[in-house]
Amino acid sequence: MQVLSKFAAIILAVAALTPWMASAVAQTWPAKPIRVVIPFGAGSAVDVIPRIVLDQMSQQLGQPFIVENRGGAGGSTGMGQVAKADPDGYTLLVNSSAHTIVPSVYQNLSFDVARDLAGVTPLGNLPNVLITSTAKGFKTVADLVAAAKAKPGSFNFATAGVGTATHMSAERFRLSAGFEARHVPFKGGAEALTETIAGRVDYYFCPIATAMPQIAEGSVVGLVVSPPTRASGLPQVRTTLEAGYPDSDYMFWIGMFAPAKTPRPIIDRLYQEAVKAMGNAGVKERLAKNGVEPLSMTPTELDKFVADEIAGNAKLVKALNLKPN
Repeated sequence: MQVLSKFAAIILAVAALTPWMASAVAQTWPAKPIRVVIPFGAGSAVDVIPRIVLDQMSQQLGQPFIVENRGGAGGSTGMGQVAKADPDGYTLLVNSSAHTIVPSVYQNLSFDVARDLAGVTPLGNLPNVLITSTAKGFKTVADLVAAAKAKPGSFNFATAGVGTATHMSAERFRLSAGFEARHVPFKGGAEALTETIAGRVDYYFCPIATAMPQIAEGSVVGLVVSPPTRASGLPQVRTTLEAGYPDSDYMFWIGMFAPAKTPRPIIDRLYQEAVKAMGNAGVKERLAKNGVEPLSMTPTELDKFVADEIAGNAKLVKALNLKPN
């Protein structure tokens, strides 16, 4: 009994010290460069937008954020690397809305999205815009839908991969508009954009940050945007709902995550520094130029938001019978 009492005392002492130790770790963090995994290719919106915020966070924290693009399997490859990384605050994930679609599309994941990855903060809401090559001659989204219906099965659309936000935007719109089109998944947004500009695919729900320069130069035309309200970056472009397609809206967000067991003081510090960075005048201007809309949530709120989206997307994935590419 005496041995058990001593053992119990040790356990209680360690438990009492744990919060103090976590706080102490957070006070000395960061002491070295921070690795940030982006599970999509370079040049995509999920790559471009975070770098704007991370550059400012690097200045604030005095350590570089080293971005690694680890594309593949709808983002699950890079997600898995972070989920299994040491929870010491030196490996982070920046992902898109695909974060909450992966669990439904990829059935045999070696990690649990909600359990193994903890939310830090959203970095913004980035509307998708339906673009098509100017050479195709579509003046309105109704023109595109009419052409697709006139030749059932002849149309195709590009995405950055099965289950990505670009895919979900396209599928929700297609189902609402009531036409058939073949899905052409690419490894990343850059390839999808290139093939759309070339006219080898008929349309692409492209992130606004990537599409705006192409729309401005006239190589593509933007027909509708996916969120329920108009995008400030393209205020003249109607939403899919305004164009008359019910239940066709989709919100594409970008957020920061960490391995779930990362000390809470470090997650809180990351959250505070990210919010401070996004409040910087220069950062706000650059984000706005890239079509990013503000989206504010605490780490706890982001965790709940993710759990709710996972449940909602599971229904859509089942309805579409989506399979990994």
